[in-house]
Amino acid sequence: MATETQLPQSLDYTGIAPSLPRRKPPPPQEIMTTIYNFPDFEPLRFVPYPENHLNLPLRRDILQRAIIFEADSARQGTASTKWRSEVHGSNRKIRPQKGGGQARLGDKKNPMLRGGGVAFGPKPRDFSTKLPRKIYDLAWRTALSYRYKKGQLMVVQRFDDDEVPGWQWMGKVMEWNHLGKSDGRSLLVTRRSPGNLLAALNTGPGATAGKHGEAKADFDVGVKDLLRLGRLIIEKRALDSMLKDHSSDLNMTVPSAVYE
Repeated sequence: MATETQLPQSLDYTGIAPSLPRRKPPPPQEIMTTIYNFPDFEPLRFVPYPENHLNLPLRRDILQRAIIFEADSARQGTASTKWRSEVHGSNRKIRPQKGGGQARLGDKKNPMLRGGGVAFGPKPRDFSTKLPRKIYDLAWRTALSYRYKKGQLMVVQRFDDDEVPGWQWMGKVMEWNHLGKSDGRSLLVTRRSPGNLLAALNTGPGATAGKHGEAKADFDVGVKDLLRLGRLIIEKRALDSMLKDHSSDLNMTVPSAVYE
């Protein structure tokens, strides 16, 4: 004969699933990156960088989200038209409501009339969309990793911006090193504002302006800029600064599976 068993009134579940201590993840593996000299692009030395900076797998979905985020943020959204209540003019009815054999018509600010308001026209608005900072930083490093794996990323020790003589010399340097127009042009990224370097690339007679590439400061570079031109040439201190600014998703602690 079955007997009824009395269950305890209260159970203490705190000891069943103890909380895991939090600790920092193990340090990532490193890859070697060649540092070149400018303007002869001779190799100088190797510098190690973490794999989660320059050796991430390709994520097209994250890159697409980041590029759309940048494009939406760049839209001005200043287009504006006037509705009939905002157009200057009299509110007098143009013709009688009935008896004329014509369609009903109100004041001269009617959207059907010339000089009237615009029906459902654009108004100033904000086109920007939201994207988590960690996803954007991951997309930024994914773009750098893609360029690194394709052999299209070159890190130079320093751009001697003060010694750039002019656009003719800069054009020859780019062509001799297969970095110019015939090889898809190049983006040069500096730590500070690229004054003479930018002028040497973007000046010249006629169509020679911007023929071989562009120069930008590190704070003005986005994910689309990293992927747009044929090759990416970055100053080492600019690369270090950008990697530091786009590592928000790496500075995290994870629950440890080992009890300490």
